Amino acid sequence: MTTLTVDMSAPSPQKPNQLDRHGYLFGLKIRASMSPLLHKTIYNELGLKWEQQLFESSDISEFLDLIKDPNFYGASVTMPNKVAIMRYLDDMTEECREVGACNTIFVREQDGRRIFCGTNTDVVGIRESFYQNVPDPDAVFHDKPAMVIGGGGAARSAVYALQKWMRATKIYLVNRDASEVDAVIAECTARGYGDRLVHVATVEQAEALEAPGAIVACVPDFPPKTEEEILARAIMVTFFKKERKGSILEMCYNPNPYTEIGGIAEREGWQVILGTEALIWQGLEQDRYWTGLPLNELPVKAVKEVIAARLSQISKL
Repeated sequence: MTTLTVDMSAPSPQKPNQLDRHGYLFGLKIRASMSPLLHKTIYNELGLKWEQQLFESSDISEFLDLIKDPNFYGASVTMPNKVAIMRYLDDMTEECREVGACNTIFVREQDGRRIFCGTNTDVVGIRESFYQNVPDPDAVFHDKPAMVIGGGGAARSAVYALQKWMRATKIYLVNRDASEVDAVIAECTARGYGDRLVHVATVEQAEALEAPGAIVACVPDFPPKTEEEILARAIMVTFFKKERKGSILEMCYNPNPYTEIGGIAEREGWQVILGTEALIWQGLEQDRYWTGLPLNELPVKAVKEVIAARLSQISKL
């Protein structure tokens, strides 16, 4: 498998004006996802009779049968399938390969046959969440340490975005499970960008370190209970309390984007960016691949408005 170079300026083989095409959101616990709403908004604005359907499953063989349909345009892939699906792809982008997880499948044509390709738009979602919401990146996070909370696939995407595009000098990793952090460091080192990762394992270590400018929280929203969870939370709060404040992206937005971690950070003076921002920008990036249209031809404003409306309903609940 080679790295795929995608020319987004080239005509899309997906033929955006084609009617009655369908894609999938493939994963578990997806009933409350805003992804179908986001993409429906885009397709309605573009006048496309396209639809993203839920396929709540971890059965990859069944999914591979479904995507053989000639009217399939692409899929969002979520847990627990982001890593498992990779071995079945014909090709993948640099982001997909370097992160080690695929959240997007798109179709291209080669020698008269359909090629199923994978990419990772989570990294773009994370990057744009900061650049679209932080007025002065130089003052807030450029050329400063960053921090990632968690040790799963989203944490890997955050590490990639922070080191690749956001000029992090080093990246602190905080997580309840030390073995997960070790795995992230080992994988990133093998891929050539693990030298700036620092596992912060104690409060004393956190107290001695420079404040991060950007933080990405990639853990579920629940109060700490175990000894390891309580320690991870204490380390996190130690960084929140440092004199220099920055911006934190709270990736958890399901079932509610207003999380306990976000609340703590906000009370300590941090700018909190909701995870729905990452959803918006990674979703727009997905539709760049699926429709072949550049970002300036996609209905960014309409997407923001529909997600904001959904957020207002959640906050009222």
